[in-house]
Amino acid sequence: MTTTHTITVEPLGREVECREDQSILDACLRSGVWLPHSCTHGTCATCKAEVLDGEVDHGAASSFALMDYERDEGKLLPCVACPRSDVVIEADLDVDESIPVHPVEDYTGTVVELSEIARDTVRLVVELDREIGFNAGQYLKFQVPARDGMPAVDRTWSIASPPTEPRRLEFHIRNVPGGRGTDGWVFCGLSAGDTVAVSGPYGRFVLKTDDDRPAILVGGGTGLAPLKSMIRHALEDGASAGHLTLYQGARSREWLYDVEFFRSLAARYPDRFTYRPCLSEETAEDCGADAGAYGFGLVTDVIAADHPTLSGCVGYLCGPPPMVEAALKTLMSRRLFPRDIHREDFFNEGDKASGGVRSPLIKR
Repeated sequence: MTTTHTITVEPLGREVECREDQSILDACLRSGVWLPHSCTHGTCATCKAEVLDGEVDHGAASSFALMDYERDEGKLLPCVACPRSDVVIEADLDVDESIPVHPVEDYTGTVVELSEIARDTVRLVVELDREIGFNAGQYLKFQVPARDGMPAVDRTWSIASPPTEPRRLEFHIRNVPGGRGTDGWVFCGLSAGDTVAVSGPYGRFVLKTDDDRPAILVGGGTGLAPLKSMIRHALEDGASAGHLTLYQGARSREWLYDVEFFRSLAARYPDRFTYRPCLSEETAEDCGADAGAYGFGLVTDVIAADHPTLSGCVGYLCGPPPMVEAALKTLMSRRLFPRDIHREDFFNEGDKASGGVRSPLIKR
């Protein structure tokens, strides 16, 4: 029988039961106690909290996200830390009361679509065994089955469909050479009709539905997924009144996807949505007669050319960390303040070795 301990979360004073083989974050989220978090695998440091009393196993916390001296000072990452006694933690609970909290639950899904949509990129559509509540921009955790003597592991992918479709969920997944979840599963063996074990929802990179300011959304690679969920929720469900401008960055057209879908949305909602696909390694000459439909150069260069100022706007950034950092600097140079920029960096397991801690100034 697995030993269970009591986790007390301050300053709330809430008590949660947590198994020794369960992360403190997971126990809290399943009990409806929200703690700040993003990556859920010990890389980003978003969830960093303080141990006031008790003993924990720090688990797979990256040495970049949780320094040795921080461990000595009593810090922990609840997303990977497990209790070894009753524990009291103090967390930075900057809760936005306008955003619903959906407790994490386990689901069984059936793969209904797995199709290639761009170079090394697939669309995965999963039908859940029951409805799930989530906010536009959140993600699910998939259990990658044990294989070839390797144990089961968890991988996380953002939901690309809107909350008004609570059973049939869409995901965008790019192959990572050698990756257990991608190269070793999604792109090698997973097929329509298979069942998958998932849990969620997770994450606080969500559409602020009470904010009607113009929004600049910047997506690189499959960082487009949560932005697509936000855009569909705002336009199709009337969740937000602000004008949305999507900048989708890619090296070339073979890496872009859902272009026609977003063009159709722009045509349908011309006063509410603008779509700007950007190519960094192709030129107008490469695109010929279709050149007018694209921006050329780095996505940050296109944004800078389009907007002398972004004062009064809000930003949503999602994709590889270098792109997110560059976009952050560009938006700030156009007078968009850090408090108005929300970001989600897409890390993989290799980032644990190289670091990837994000600026504490930015809401995530």
